[in-house]
Amino acid sequence: MGWTFKAHGALAYALGLTLLALTALTWLPAVALRIPPTALTWLTAAILALLIPTFLSAGIRAFLARADRHTTWQAFRCLPAKVQLALALAGLAGATLLALTISGGGSLQNAREKNGHYYAFDTSPLTRHTVEISRTQYRAVRHDEGRTWLLLPGVLYVGAAYAVLTAGELRRADRASEDA
Repeated sequence: MGWTFKAHGALAYALGLTLLALTALTWLPAVALRIPPTALTWLTAAILALLIPTFLSAGIRAFLARADRHTTWQAFRCLPAKVQLALALAGLAGATLLALTISGGGSLQNAREKNGHYYAFDTSPLTRHTVEISRTQYRAVRHDEGRTWLLLPGVLYVGAAYAVLTAGELRRADRASEDA
């Protein structure tokens, strides 16, 4: 596997693991990592500025490998055991945090402040409209939104690392078979 695949995979993995760790910290009451609403704008911009080229180039590399799921799985199994374990644990952590976030969230979304009042969109089955909420509920909804904005890119980064490293392994295997 070429060094560009390794560097790309390592960057995607490191960014994904960082975001997953920050997401996990938002769940710990002792740490109580709170993301202020003002920080969400620049944090989101920074995450997306790195996510878009990393994820798109990973997708292109995986597409150029022209492999089906079975072949990709075989390439993953050819990676070193430590890399397999690291990717599997990060994927499991992402899936666990995603399940916690989905199950722990309420029916309120898209909290905003207007003229000193707090509003959120209620997605409960019988309501489905904007409702006025308390400041405490507003903060809780904003905190949950911040957690989601850390979690989803983290999962996508880990997926990009998987795609890049398996594509690199497929490319290495293709070159070895051409040389033989």
